[in-house]
Amino acid sequence: MTALPPEPEFGAPTPLPEPNDAVLRFLALRRSASAANLSAPGPDADQLADILRLATRVPDHGKLAPWRFVILEGEAKGAFVAGLEAIAEAAPDAEKLKGALFKVRIPPLTIAVISSPAAGKIPLWEQQLSAGAVCTTLCLAAQAMGFGANWITDWYAVDPAARALLGVGDGEQVAGYVHIGSIAEPPLERVRPDVAAITTRWSEG
Repeated sequence: MTALPPEPEFGAPTPLPEPNDAVLRFLALRRSASAANLSAPGPDADQLADILRLATRVPDHGKLAPWRFVILEGEAKGAFVAGLEAIAEAAPDAEKLKGALFKVRIPPLTIAVISSPAAGKIPLWEQQLSAGAVCTTLCLAAQAMGFGANWITDWYAVDPAARALLGVGDGEQVAGYVHIGSIAEPPLERVRPDVAAITTRWSEG
């Protein structure tokens, strides 16, 4: 059971940030779990509601909420995977496409994040970045609750028939499928970037 503070009222001051060693440690050790290693139980209804609520607190220039969620779980998730299998069967590389479906079949919960930009003065790129921030925050929230999480896309995020099956509309994109579940053992650490090699300081002239 989570213990989130109540949603602040509109216009109410939010707490100023304070040093938080627990959060820093969490971020320093954060690691995605393989979708193949995510099993039941996943988040219950209350936990899922909290995860979604936290994910909507990302930066959002213009307050457009240019994203939406599609929840895949239970029998409906099985039917969705069956639909993807049927789509894959018609492709020249059917076995390869079907082989990738374990990523969405195995985890008990999948949240599809749909980038749904709004017309107006806010650049499309900024709205799409906000959808990416939603995916990241979904992973962080789920992991902070003790679950494993994995954000991926794969072919069914871009295939026209798969997008139609999910209900992706014109002008929308699948920002990612975020898979969530329990993990039996910690994932192994992966290679990380050399921060110094990708960091510069701007100077005039």
